Amino acid sequence: MEKRSVLHMLDPMPNNSPFDINMAVDAGFDVLIPYSNVKLDNVNGLAQDAIFSRGPSGVKRTAIFIGGRDIGLAIDMLAACRRAMVPPFEISVLADPSGAFTTAAALVACVEKELAVKHGKSFKECKALVFGGTGAIGITTAVIASQAGLDVAIVDHLSLDTANEIAAAYNRRFGCHIKGAFASSDAEKAELIADVDVIFCTAKAGVQVLNAGVLKTAKNLKVAADVNAVPPLGIEGIKRSHRGEPLVYAERAQGAVGIGALAVGDVKYKLQNKLLRLLLDAEQPWYLDFRDAFAKAREFV
Repeated sequence: MEKRSVLHMLDPMPNNSPFDINMAVDAGFDVLIPYSNVKLDNVNGLAQDAIFSRGPSGVKRTAIFIGGRDIGLAIDMLAACRRAMVPPFEISVLADPSGAFTTAAALVACVEKELAVKHGKSFKECKALVFGGTGAIGITTAVIASQAGLDVAIVDHLSLDTANEIAAAYNRRFGCHIKGAFASSDAEKAELIADVDVIFCTAKAGVQVLNAGVLKTAKNLKVAADVNAVPPLGIEGIKRSHRGEPLVYAERAQGAVGIGALAVGDVKYKLQNKLLRLLLDAEQPWYLDFRDAFAKAREFV
């Protein structure tokens, strides 16, 4: 009789994400075991308890999911899991803290497609801003986009020093070239977006970041995308369902288009399901992070 599939869900936060638990059930795992308040130095012991208890055939039906809200910690926990494996007792691991890896991968892939289809441009030809860029999704978006060739800056609404420090930290970690930027007023936002080609909006839900007046100042804008699905949406004029519709308030930027939260979310849902199923179906162990998520997201779009 085939052993039941088990997903051990490690999370440094007080609670595991209900979203991730639902996704794992829908992907087909039989048993989910959530662990909260997990520290980095707990990971080795937990991973080795998971691999040695089921035998060589059972490890193929066992996997680990890493959640939380800190993307750097999630990457460190993924590495710790990998170091804990003792062949042939190896299991697959997916890191997706706060859904940031799959959401950012879907967001960047959707923008890349619209940029190519509607404007015939590649990332290497363009400049971008990430509003809400110092949060988990914003940072991951910037890292993925920079590694794909985009000239990108993360925007903080409180401090340029914070944006620069975060950009420098992730540049060191992942060998990318993110810049820092700051804007709190509409005038500062208008100045920032005047000449950019791409805008990613990953700010907190229910906060409008760019209004119609600010968007009117954009001259070179080609694609703007917003992951906020809670009114008011992050970019005025982009609807949740938009998949490359004209960006009505960017009047000076010919052909500018918008991508809404549902379009990004559709790809994100399929992507997370696909990655979870890879854990479930793996013959050889997978160790998956945002780079793998982006590669798969490109296939979906």
